[in-house]
Amino acid sequence: MIKKTVLLTSGILFAISLNNAQGGWQDMLSGAANELMKNKETTQTATSLLSNNEMVGGLKEALASGVESAIKTLGKKDGFMANSLVKIPLPASLKLIEKTAREHGQGQYVDQFISTMNHAAEAAVPDASELLGEAIRQMSVEDAEKIINGPDDAATQYFRKATSSKLAAKFKPVIEESTSKIGVISAYKSLVSQAAPALGNSMLTNFIPTDTLDVDQYVTDKTLDGLFKYIALEEKSIRENPAARTTDLLKKVFSGQ
Repeated sequence: MIKKTVLLTSGILFAISLNNAQGGWQDMLSGAANELMKNKETTQTATSLLSNNEMVGGLKEALASGVESAIKTLGKKDGFMANSLVKIPLPASLKLIEKTAREHGQGQYVDQFISTMNHAAEAAVPDASELLGEAIRQMSVEDAEKIINGPDDAATQYFRKATSSKLAAKFKPVIEESTSKIGVISAYKSLVSQAAPALGNSMLTNFIPTDTLDVDQYVTDKTLDGLFKYIALEEKSIRENPAARTTDLLKKVFSGQ
């Protein structure tokens, strides 16, 4: 009974704290706690308005909304390529090749390689829906409490811990198929071959990992980074922006009504 009361109070405090997007989240939480402890009648009234199930349900609904928005944003044509926040750059090990290719008027091979990597990422992202949805459905009351009492990206951290390895395993075959279909490896080889004469074979062998670079793994890792970065942005928006709360339950849980 004590545990339930503590969890319920945490939910109430979370809802009240998010009513003020201008104030610090933790500061608001502390202030709300003091007020509730001073005023028993206020606590009882708030409890009657927001149940423990509503607190957890509202959080799950918020996360589902954020995940859906992130996937829709990234899992479409140019979702990565045209978005500076998540656009996949050349691997750091290929910067010398890029510099050399551009200096010799072969920049189109660099651009082609970058473009094909990003389009492969866009093809993989929609496959995240099932695993992220399952992570939301399996969230416990304890998980919800940790998210509520955690930092602004606590939910994103929860998703990373719960889904990263499974998402990587799911993404990589899709990315491998996409890179093959849209010519990522071909673009990579074209880039290297265009830069090779200017670099010289010895420098190419010594400084460019042409045999060891796993392009598919690189794209997989960057796809995950981009997805979680966008989920974090969506989480922040729902915490702070009333306009991002698109259902009655979200409004109730996140406005303290």
